[in-house]
Amino acid sequence: MTTITSIAPSTGAAKAKSATGRAPRGRGLLRWLFVLPALAYMALFFGYPLVRNIVMSFQHYTPKTYFTGEAPFNSLDNWRAVFSNELFTGALWHTAVFTVGSLVGQFTIGLALAVFFSRRFRLSGFVRAILLLPWLVPMVVSAVVWRRILDQDHGMLNTALHAVGLAPQDGVPWLSSPGVALLSAILVNIWIGIPFNMVILYGGLQEIPRELYEAASLDGSGAWRTFRSITLPMLRPVITVVLVLGFMSTVKILDLILALTSGGPADSTQTLGTVTYQLSFLQLDFGQGAVVGNVLILISAVFAVLYLRANRADFGKGK
Repeated sequence: MTTITSIAPSTGAAKAKSATGRAPRGRGLLRWLFVLPALAYMALFFGYPLVRNIVMSFQHYTPKTYFTGEAPFNSLDNWRAVFSNELFTGALWHTAVFTVGSLVGQFTIGLALAVFFSRRFRLSGFVRAILLLPWLVPMVVSAVVWRRILDQDHGMLNTALHAVGLAPQDGVPWLSSPGVALLSAILVNIWIGIPFNMVILYGGLQEIPRELYEAASLDGSGAWRTFRSITLPMLRPVITVVLVLGFMSTVKILDLILALTSGGPADSTQTLGTVTYQLSFLQLDFGQGAVVGNVLILISAVFAVLYLRANRADFGKGK
C-alpha cells in the first residue's frame, strides 16, 4: 500500500512536469511567429544589402558589370587601393574630428538648454518651438543657407563681424580656407543637431522624480552637486540613446558636406561619406566605394557595441 502511494504522486508529478514543459515550447513558437515578419524585413532590406556590399568590396565592379553581369573577384585589391589612398586616410581623420566635435557641441549645448527649459517660465514652450526649427528644416536647405551666410565676400556673418571690427577687410574665409572649412562644417552641424539633443534630454529630465531634488535641497546640496549626483545618473540611459544615435547620424554624414563645401577646399572637408560618394558615383569604382562603406559600417557597429556594453555594466553596478 505504501509502495503504491509513493509511486502515484511521482507519476503525477512527472505528468505535470511534462505538461508544463510543452506549454513554454508552444508559447515560444508563437512568439517566433510574431517576430518572423520583422526578421524577414530585416533580412531583406538590411541583411541582403549588407552581404551584397561586403561581396562587392572583393570584386572588380564597374558600370560595365550592369550590362555584362561580369564582376570578377580581385581578392584584396580594392582594400589595398583604398587603404593606400591618401584621400581615404585624410577622410578618416576628418571624420573623427568632425564626429567628436559635433557630438561634444551638440550634447553640451543641448543638455544646457534642456536643463534651462526644465524650469518652466513664461513663453518657454514658444521658445522651445522656435529652437526646433533647425531640426525641422531639411539638411540640404540648412547647408545652402549657411553657405550664403558664411560666404567670404558677401556673407552676412562677415558683414556683421566687419561692422564691429572683428573681421579683416577681406573677410574670414570660412569655407574657402583649408584650415577653417572643417571647423565651419562642425559649427553648422552643431547648430543642426542641438534641437534633437535638447528634445530627447528634456524628455528625460521630466521623468526624474521631483522628490529627489527636494531631498537634495533639504540636505544642503548645491546646484552642481545635485546635477552631478542626481541629474546625470538618472539621465544615463537617455544620454546613451542620444550619443549613439548622434554618432550614427554624424559619422556617415554626406548631404551637409556636399552642399556646404563639396569636400573642399583641397579635400580638407572630405569625410568617409563623401569619399564613398566620390569613389562610387564620380569615379564609378563601386568596389572601392563598397570598401569605404564597409569601414563605416564596422566603425558604427564597434562603437554601438562597446558603448552599450559599457553602459550596461555601469547600470549593473548601480543596481
